[in-house]
Amino acid sequence: MNLRMDVPVEKWAEQVRAGDIGAISRAISAVESRSPASEKLLQILFPATGNAYQIGITGAPGTGKSTLVDCLTGLYRDEKQTVGILAVDPSSPFTGGAILGDRVRMQSHAADPEVYVRSIATRGHLGGLAEAVGDAALLLDAAGKDIILIETVGVGQSEVDVARLADCNVVVLMPGQGDQIQNLKAGVMEIGDIFVLNKSDYEGAAHYEQQIRATLELAPDRNGWKPPLVCTVATENKGIEDLKRNINIFRERFSDAPGRELREIGRWKERILRALQARLMERAMHVLGANELDALAVEIAARKKDPSSAIDEIIARVLP
Repeated sequence: MNLRMDVPVEKWAEQVRAGDIGAISRAISAVESRSPASEKLLQILFPATGNAYQIGITGAPGTGKSTLVDCLTGLYRDEKQTVGILAVDPSSPFTGGAILGDRVRMQSHAADPEVYVRSIATRGHLGGLAEAVGDAALLLDAAGKDIILIETVGVGQSEVDVARLADCNVVVLMPGQGDQIQNLKAGVMEIGDIFVLNKSDYEGAAHYEQQIRATLELAPDRNGWKPPLVCTVATENKGIEDLKRNINIFRERFSDAPGRELREIGRWKERILRALQARLMERAMHVLGANELDALAVEIAARKKDPSSAIDEIIARVLP
């Protein structure tokens, strides 16, 4: 996508900081498409970031994440807090198009100028989390949003990806997903700060709740924090106040603790490494081109060249 610059980037940054919806939308489109102007824009805006509280909402598809986000948004707006919502949609591996169903489910806030909702297609990124989401969150932060809710697809690596972005991570489960217990044991437990059993009015919910609580009891304390389980029925707005209360408790617990600073440093270290990896990949593809990459793959497939030697050749050309 070729984004036309109607105003100088400095003016554009001013418009974003002023909360101009059009400017914010163009800025997020720019970071999605990796427009050269977006890098300069983020450089200008970065000193104005660091004020928003970012909450990751993740879990398997169908658990009711979007409805939970919608309900939480209502509670934050009752407190006059401004909200930005980034809903990461599954996208076609062939077209890159997003379903964008989350925006449909959040229409109750469509007329509220203090709520900004944006669906971002994954654009083929493994794990379902677009690389642009982190930069989009920075833009909403600079635009003055008090709360940023990041909802992920909740498949593959995305649960771990969102943990690198958010201040508080909420993992959403629902009855009838027994394999989620295994997921908890396999690593999701490690990134969840708060767990939600949504659709807790479903058959078998009580038994599933016991299983989850037993599993969470095995989780080690993190600086004195034991991840709680909150039962909700988002479609009926039940349990949402309790969820928000637990988010507030978590926020207060770590707002001044050294652990928060260490957590943020860790997040930025990870983002730097991922950005470096992406830029090196882009540079390598620019140097090689698709045809030469294909030719290398043909040589390797024919056992005329080994992968390690091919990679060494590429690195020597990319980093002379």
